[in-house]
Order: sequence, then structure tokens, then C-alpha cells
Amino acid sequence: MTILEARNICRNYYDLTNPSEEDRFLLAEALDFLITETKEPDYMVELGGMYYEQRRFDLALKYYEMAAEYDNLYAISDLGYIWYYGRTGEKNYEKAFHYFDKARKMGELIAAYKVADMYKNGYYVEKDYEKYKEIIEDLYPQVADTCNLEDPLPEVFTRLAKIRSEEGSAEEALRLYDIARDFLSQRIQYHPFFGNLNIMKWMIADIYKLRKFDPSVMSLFDLYHVLSAPAKVQFTFEGLPHEVESVPEDGNLSIRFDDKWYRTVDDFFKKAEIDGELVTTLYEELYDFKMIG
Repeated sequence: MTILEARNICRNYYDLTNPSEEDRFLLAEALDFLITETKEPDYMVELGGMYYEQRRFDLALKYYEMAAEYDNLYAISDLGYIWYYGRTGEKNYEKAFHYFDKARKMGELIAAYKVADMYKNGYYVEKDYEKYKEIIEDLYPQVADTCNLEDPLPEVFTRLAKIRSEEGSAEEALRLYDIARDFLSQRIQYHPFFGNLNIMKWMIADIYKLRKFDPSVMSLFDLYHVLSAPAKVQFTFEGLPHEVESVPEDGNLSIRFDDKWYRTVDDFFKKAEIDGELVTTLYEELYDFKMIG
């Protein structure tokens, strides 16, 4: 393999709509080759990110640490995530704070709200809710006008919405939630990473603590709320109806979508497809949601 061939493998991979295991293997081989030959930290972060999405966190840690030696901002921030959540089996809030705070001082907005969370929860640092609010308030104008779907607008807006709700400003909280929801819906459409779906689930729950559910304006991610109890919903894609239903089973709710079954609502959102495309990636093309049972 040459450097040119390896780079072509990387470029071609990202043009694939549904990469196979062999495609992913070739990408990993190409990136590993490029890392060896070029010592370029961006390739280390890319390979670490691929392993992170595959939940192969030991390998993600290896490549993030490699890139962090070059002071790569994204690797430093991602190492904070690994230690904060204990992705390799061990939580270490001291290491998490070290990496997040270093990345924050380098201008990383995602790391900044994680530092805020650590002050809120008293992880490694002493609990300081005012410091938490100060950081989140400071982040708001930095993300408010962004069009970059990778920027942490939903993460900042949902935190600020909770602050506003606590202050008694439910209307402002809902405004922030609605903006965050729309932004995150678009992000998920192009990148249905498990972390994004979790944020959406928690956001939907918070929204319907403040607002009565209105089925006449239902859309895809409202199913997190609707399917939390036995229910049946129909929606349309390219003129054809589809049904999704939550069904009580052994004390839990299983999800039936057309002719397939999913263990949970989370499972449905991660795996459900129409004509080989994830439902979440078809978000803007699904319409006419209605309760039918």
C-alpha cells in the first residue's frame, strides 16, 4: 500500500452509503498505515473516532492518547470523554477534568460544557452550581448562531433550558428546547451516533414535563414520548403508510415497526429501517404522523 492508495481508500469510504465490515476493515488498515507513515495526528483521531463509534474503547483510547501527544485538540477532548464515562471500564474524574479543562482552555466548546457539568456534579472538583451556570451562560452566545451541526448547540441549549425552567421561565426554556431539538434532529439525520440519540430522548422527556403533548403536531422523535406507553402510530414515507406500535410484553414494552420487532424504543431508533435506510436519516421525509390506537 502507498500513501496515495491509503488516502484514496479513506476518501472512497466516506462516499459509501452503507459500508460493509470489509469496508471498515480496509479503512482501519489504511488509517493505521497513514499513521505509521505520516505521524499525522488527524489520522490518529479519525481512527480513534471510528473505534469509539464501534464501542471498541480500548483501541479508541490508544489512538487518542497517541494524537494527544501532538496536542491535538480533539484527541484531548475525547480523552476526557473516555475517562469521564469510564469507557474502558474505569471512571477517572481527575483525568477527565484534566483533559476537558485543557481542551476548554484551547477553545474547545464541547469540553467547556463538560467542565461545567463537573462543577455541577462535584466530580473531582468541589460542587459549584454558580460556576456551572456561569460557564453555560458564557457558552450560549458562542453557539447561538452556529450552523455547524457538530457544534454543541443542543448540549448547551438543553442545559440552559433547565436553568431557565428552574428560574420559572418555562416559555424561554421551551424556546431553547425547540431550537435544540430541531438542530439535533438534523445532526442525527446525518450522524445517528448513539450519544446524539440519548440526548434527544432526554430532551423529549424534559419538553413534555413543561408542555402538554399535542398529537396533531407529532414528528419522529416524539415517538420517544408516545411509545413509552402502549400506543400505535402511523406515518407516511413516499406516499406509503408505516405503523409503529409499543406492545406490553413480560412487563416491558416491545416495539413493532411494520413487520419487524425491536426490544425497546432505544433499539427501534438505533436500528429501524425503511428500504435499507435508517428511519432517523429519513427524518425530514416522514410526515402525516397520527395516533391510530
